[in-house]
Amino acid sequence: MIRRKFLATLASTLICSLILSLFETFNGNGPLYNSGNHLLGWSVVYFMYIGAIILIYGNLVSIGVEYLQKKWFRNRDWPYVLILGLFGLANGLLFSEFLMAVSGLAAAVIYGVIDVWIAKRMKRNQSIKIVVIAPAAAYFIAWGLGQGMSPPMPPFTEENAVEFVVSGTGTMIDSFPKEIGAREETINGYRVKRETLVKEIGHETYAVTFKETWRSETDEGSYSLSYKVKRGSSTLYQSSGETPAYY
Repeated sequence: MIRRKFLATLASTLICSLILSLFETFNGNGPLYNSGNHLLGWSVVYFMYIGAIILIYGNLVSIGVEYLQKKWFRNRDWPYVLILGLFGLANGLLFSEFLMAVSGLAAAVIYGVIDVWIAKRMKRNQSIKIVVIAPAAAYFIAWGLGQGMSPPMPPFTEENAVEFVVSGTGTMIDSFPKEIGAREETINGYRVKRETLVKEIGHETYAVTFKETWRSETDEGSYSLSYKVKRGSSTLYQSSGETPAYY
């Protein structure tokens, strides 16, 4: 029974996570790059929540209903599935959420059907590998279709790299130009030039440098700070010089 319940939990969780992830990914809000990867990401999130609920609540209910089945309706499986479906409504009814209730009902029915199917196969000593292979194949197909249907990613340009680095706040680079270029100003008697520079160091990989030079009647110097920027990430690359005295 433990083996059967575990397989039913795994298969139903995979199926429900895939269905919800499909709705989340292809919701009509415009083109989504890397839709297949997006689908897998949402599947992991749904899998954790749905899996926990089915593993604990779903299995406890199913064991109890199965005990009643053996006493009152031994040779009929549809009441077992129906009762599981009614218990699946519980979360939605508790929080007065119609969509949650319908989702819980569907998940419970899917679990019940798979559980009954596995039980029948096991009684006949038939293979049950398909219960895991089929959802895995469905994920692979959905991922492939999602990636194939996705529009190509636009190029990651120098301007994009700068925009990504300066998107944060509360750092030393807040005072530098937000675009490629230079700006001069006077601060506490110092003539200060701040520059935002970009150099490509690899395919769609850039070194974004914030360079500051200053001079006064008695002092002059420079300071620079560089970040290595790729699509979606930036890391400290190089730094040189001394922090200006007027900071």
